[in-house]
Amino acid sequence: MDNVDRGVLRAEEDAVSPPMSPASTAWPATAHRNPDEIERVESYSTRSSSDHSIVADRSDILERRTSGLSRVTTHHSSVATGIQRSRSAAGYELSHTALSRIATIRSQQTATVGRTVRRRGSSSASRASKPLLAFGAGKPYPPPLPEQEDYVVEFDGPDDPRHAQNWPLQKKVLTAAMLGYTTMCSAFTSSIFSSAIPFVGAEFKVSNEVGTLGMSLFVLGFAFGPSLWAPLSELKGRRLPIIIAMFGFSIFSLATATAKDLQTVLITRFFGGFFGACPLAVVGAVMGDLFDNSTRGLAITLFSMAVFTGPLLGPFVGGFIVMNDNMGWRWTQYLPCIMGFVAFSLDFFFLEETYPPAILVEKAAELRRQTANWGIHAKQEEIEVDFKELVTKNFSRPMRLLFGEPIVLLLSIYMSFIYGLLYLFMTAYPFIFQKVYGFSPGVAGLAFMGMVAGQIIAGGAVIAQQPSYVKKLAANNGVSIPEWRLPSVIAGGISFSIGIFWLGWTGYSGKIHWIVPVLSGLCTGFGLMSIFLQSLNYLVDAYLMFAASAIAGNTFMRSLCGAAFPLFSTYMFDGMGIQWAATLLGVVAALLAPIPVFFYMYGAKIRQKSKFAPTISPEFEKALSSEDSSPIREEKQIDIAGLGSVPRRNEGVLGEHV
Repeated sequence: MDNVDRGVLRAEEDAVSPPMSPASTAWPATAHRNPDEIERVESYSTRSSSDHSIVADRSDILERRTSGLSRVTTHHSSVATGIQRSRSAAGYELSHTALSRIATIRSQQTATVGRTVRRRGSSSASRASKPLLAFGAGKPYPPPLPEQEDYVVEFDGPDDPRHAQNWPLQKKVLTAAMLGYTTMCSAFTSSIFSSAIPFVGAEFKVSNEVGTLGMSLFVLGFAFGPSLWAPLSELKGRRLPIIIAMFGFSIFSLATATAKDLQTVLITRFFGGFFGACPLAVVGAVMGDLFDNSTRGLAITLFSMAVFTGPLLGPFVGGFIVMNDNMGWRWTQYLPCIMGFVAFSLDFFFLEETYPPAILVEKAAELRRQTANWGIHAKQEEIEVDFKELVTKNFSRPMRLLFGEPIVLLLSIYMSFIYGLLYLFMTAYPFIFQKVYGFSPGVAGLAFMGMVAGQIIAGGAVIAQQPSYVKKLAANNGVSIPEWRLPSVIAGGISFSIGIFWLGWTGYSGKIHWIVPVLSGLCTGFGLMSIFLQSLNYLVDAYLMFAASAIAGNTFMRSLCGAAFPLFSTYMFDGMGIQWAATLLGVVAALLAPIPVFFYMYGAKIRQKSKFAPTISPEFEKALSSEDSSPIREEKQIDIAGLGSVPRRNEGVLGEHV
C-alpha cells in the first residue's frame, strides 16, 4: 500500500462520526452511494480549452466510478477496508462528505503529472542501479525518518472553512462572477478582430484573407495553450496560472494594438490566444472546486454559455469601434487590453486558491512556520514533474484516443465541423449583412444576437433536463448510461442544419426582410450549444478516468478547424453564392447529424470493445440482474454507482500505463 492509500485509510478511520440518533439516516448496508456524493476528480480543465470546462459538472462520475472499480476488482482496497472497519466501530458511521473529499484528493494526486514516479516502490530497479551518494562533510547517514504519512496535513473534517466548497455563498458567487468576466475577455477577444480585418488589410496592403490570419492564429493558440495551463493548474493550483495568463494576454493584446507591421500582428495574436486559453481551460475546474453536485451543473452550464456567447459579442462591438474615425481598428485590441488588465487586477487582489491540494500546501507552509517542524508537508509537495509522463499524459494518450477510438474520432469530426462554422460565421455574417443588406459593420454585428438567443434557449433546455436525468440515475441504482446524453445532441444537429439552410436561402438576395435571416440564428445557436454541452458530457461519461485525454484530443482537432474555416469562407460565399455555399454547409451538417444517432443505438457495444472505455463486466451484470443480488453486493462491497468503471480487460484499469 503506497503513501496515498495509507493516508486515505487513516483519514477514513478519522472520518468516523459520533453515533447518530434513531431518526438519522444510516449508511446503506450495501455501501452504494447516490451519484451526486463524490466531488470532482481530474476535471475538464485538464488539457482542455474553451469548452473543456463545460464538462466539470460530470467529473463527479469519474471519481465515483473509479472508486467503485477498486472495490469490485479487489476485496482489500483502502476504501472498502475503511468502510468495513468503520462498520465494526461501535455503531459509528462514516461521514459521506469527508470520504468524498479524501477520495477526490487521492485521485487528484494520482492524476497530476509526475505523481506516478513518486510512488513508493516505483522505478526501484533504476534507483537500485545508481550508487548511493556520500552524505557530505564526513557526516554519517541519519536514521530513517518516522512514517512520512504522519507529517502530511489534511482538511479538518468536512466543514473545514479552508475548503472552497465551504466558503460563504456570497464569496463563491463573487469569485464565479470574477472568473466569468475573466473568461469572457478571452472569448470576446477571439472574434472582435473580425471587424478589423478589412482595415488591417488596407493598412498593411494585404488581402482580407491574409488579414483573417489574425483571428485564425488566435484560435490556434487555443489548441496549444491548454497543454501548459491545465497541468500547471494541477501542480501549482488555479490562481497562479490564471494570474500569469491574464497578464500575458493583456501584454500581447497591447502589442497587437501597437504593432508596426503585419508579422507582429500575427505573432502577438497567436500568443494572445495561447495565454487567453488559460481561463477557458481552467475556470471550469474552478467551478468544480467551488460548487458541490447540487449546484455545479447550473454553474457549469451558465459558465459554458458565457464561453460560447463571448465570440458572438465581439463582432458588433468591434464593428462600432472601426466605424469611429477617432478610434480605428487598433482600438479593437486596446479594448481587450484594458479588459484584460482589469481582469488581471481583480484576480491578483481578490482571487483566492480553490484547488484542494494547493490549499493544503498553503496550510502546511503556515504550520511549518508556526511549529518550526520542517517535516510537515502536503501530498502535493511530494510531486516532481517528469517530462516523459508530461508528454504521455498531455499528447500521446489524447492522440491515441482521438485516432484509435471510433467514438472520440467521429464525435470530434462532427464537433470540429460545428466549431469551425462558429468562426466561419465571423466572416460570413458580415459578408451577408454588409454586402447584401448594406448594414454598417456595427449594425451587421448585431445580427449575431439571434445566435446568442438560441444558445440561451439551449442552455435553459439543458438545465430543465437535469431533474429528469437525476430520476433516471436513481432508477438505475446510480449508474449513469452515457447514451442518455445523446437525444439533446440529435435534436441540436437537426436544428443546426435547419438554421444553415434558413440563413442561406433567406439572406442571399436582400429581397426578404433582414429579420428573417437573423432569426435563423435561433436554430444555429440552439444547435451549437446543445451539440457541444452534451457531446462533451457524453465523452466524460463514456471514458471516465480517460475523459480528460479524450477531450484534449477533441479540442485539438476542433481548434484547428476553428482556425482554418474563416480563411476560406469569403472565397466560398463569394464564388459559390451565399445560397449554394450555405446549402453545401447545410448538407455536410445533415450528413454528420446521424453520428449521435448511431452512437445512441450502438454506443454501448462499441464501448465494450474499447481498450479505454470502461464497461460493466458480464459476470457482475448477470449477478446484478438476478432477483436477489443483495448478498453479492454485501459480500463483495460492490459500489453500484461504480460498476460502470469495471473494464472487460485488465489493461489500463487506473489509467496510468495505457
